[in-house]
Amino acid sequence: MTDPAADRALLTRLFEAAVAAADPAQILPRHLPPKPAGRTVVIGAGKGAAQLAAAFEAVWDGPLEGVVVTRYGYAVPCERIRVMEAAHPVPDAAGLAAAGALFAQLEGLTEDDLVVALICGGGSALLPAPPEGLDLEDEAALNKALLASGAPISAMNAIRKHLSRIKGGRLAAAAHPAKVVSLIVSDVPGDDPAQVASGPTVPDAVSLADALALVERYRIALPDRVAAALAQAEPAPHPGDPVFAGHEVHVIASAGLSLRAAADAAAAEGLPAAILSDALEGEAREAGRFHAALAAHAAREGAPFGPPVVILSGGETTVTLTGEPGRGGRNTEFLLSAALDLDGVEGVTALAADTDGIDGSEENAGAFADGTTVARMRAAGIDPAAHLTGHDAWSAFDAIGDLFAPGPTGTNVNDFRAFVLRGRG
Repeated sequence: MTDPAADRALLTRLFEAAVAAADPAQILPRHLPPKPAGRTVVIGAGKGAAQLAAAFEAVWDGPLEGVVVTRYGYAVPCERIRVMEAAHPVPDAAGLAAAGALFAQLEGLTEDDLVVALICGGGSALLPAPPEGLDLEDEAALNKALLASGAPISAMNAIRKHLSRIKGGRLAAAAHPAKVVSLIVSDVPGDDPAQVASGPTVPDAVSLADALALVERYRIALPDRVAAALAQAEPAPHPGDPVFAGHEVHVIASAGLSLRAAADAAAAEGLPAAILSDALEGEAREAGRFHAALAAHAAREGAPFGPPVVILSGGETTVTLTGEPGRGGRNTEFLLSAALDLDGVEGVTALAADTDGIDGSEENAGAFADGTTVARMRAAGIDPAAHLTGHDAWSAFDAIGDLFAPGPTGTNVNDFRAFVLRGRG
């Protein structure tokens, strides 16, 4: 017999295993650079930047100083590294001040000095630094337009890099002639370090012409001032620029590693696991339908995976906003779409959640669903299809108490999706 409560507990343990595989305290000691003859300066940005900074302090036995910025509510105490907080996903004045503090920290460095950059997801919004001619309101408007466009994260970041004084490797360039070692926790499909947080310390070969083409391809409605500035923007630094000579970049945690840890945790509990992809992109509701169709077919027919089994996937879907959106994020939207197609299907329980602990701008990481979700929503007076159309998945899951809210995790390796298949019982 299927026990939804037991399977939700199992899914929670798999999520925790995925997060633990990206725990800064566990992964940083394996990636420490040699000590320099001069100063050691730590800079960083992202939702898990404070935890990375605290872990670095704990294992670095020499002098160090620095500044990192994280999202409001995500700070943890550090003794030698200053932790600043700012807004996410729409940048604010505190983020602007944090970007200035990072640049100030890099002033006066020499070739004997070492800069350690701790970069993880969320840094794009946390480090606003508009170019000349634009202001913070313009950068916030740019972010809103990008988030509403449904474009993949790689396209968003390509555009951001040409409208910033800090992204696209510019922060690392400011550290010259010091050596920069970037330690990256990847939250992007494919784990390209230049895409994480829009690559403040990792230059990208993407050109200004590429960025302009992406605006057209995804029909991104940029505000007039922003569009005009992009058309005349100064190209981002090229990876071949001598200013980056000798720099090192290491991806120390990723969705792929975390999914494998979850698969190992499932196996330890007697369930085989199949990882579909660690780099799934596309519209959240369409990805939800695909996962639901695969899970339902496997539960009924025993193919392509024979129950009992766990199906895992990672990556970063997108949501193209239409009308006046309600409350929710890409994981709850993914799961509400899946739940509609799983209505009445026995033996399937699912969790979709953001590994940083926050889905979009709400306080939940995601939600649970099974074959009874839609019926329970309707019994609570909720029209799940209407809530999906209105991008209001949070309210639908909240009405039946199925939100998943572990709180901030201190890391960020993108979305985690897991379906437990038991068959028909």
